[in-house]
Amino acid sequence: MKRLVIVCEGPTEQEFVRDVLQPHFLPKEIYIQSPLIKKSGGGIVPWETLKSQIQSHLREGESFVTTLIDYYGIPDRYNYPGWQASKQIPDRSVRMDFLEQEMLMDIETNLRQRFLPYYQLHEFEGLLFNNIASFEATFEPSEFKDKRELISILNQYHNPELINDNPNTAPSKRLDRLIEGYNKIVYGSILAENIGMHNLRHKSPRFNNWIHKLENI
Repeated sequence: MKRLVIVCEGPTEQEFVRDVLQPHFLPKEIYIQSPLIKKSGGGIVPWETLKSQIQSHLREGESFVTTLIDYYGIPDRYNYPGWQASKQIPDRSVRMDFLEQEMLMDIETNLRQRFLPYYQLHEFEGLLFNNIASFEATFEPSEFKDKRELISILNQYHNPELINDNPNTAPSKRLDRLIEGYNKIVYGSILAENIGMHNLRHKSPRFNNWIHKLENI
């Protein structure tokens, strides 16, 4: 049984790992631990703080380590590797690849072979904009504030990872606006379970590539 540590930005990502990713990986003999970033309640931290935690986990036997953090909302002052240079890369997917490689190269050389860096573009909640059937299976009809707009968003973004990262139109903000009483910690994992790993991977190529890498550790 291989051990994989997924350092999670917050409780929403942690629940997703426990409820959706762990059942997927256990038959592949990969056991997952999902610690929060070492800050009260999770949340993004400066790179040096996260780097210290990553390297600490890598030193725990033969553990593999990855990250589940949102690209959206990381402040410039947190000094993530390659951050300023990445702004010159217009293609967002290429930008994430660059940032992940920069993150990898900033880890101690003798630990790098077991580290698989990952940024979620733009937010974890983007993955949840997958299909209307999963929303209908999760929420009562009365809980939809504007189902027509929800369907429009689903039709507009074939790849939900590319949903706008504007503070007013980020995936999490859209869910808050479209679903009555939406709570990301409670509903994020439930909605992802109803979507299923096959559909999550099919519509979100960067997420799919990440899962594929983890399956092959």
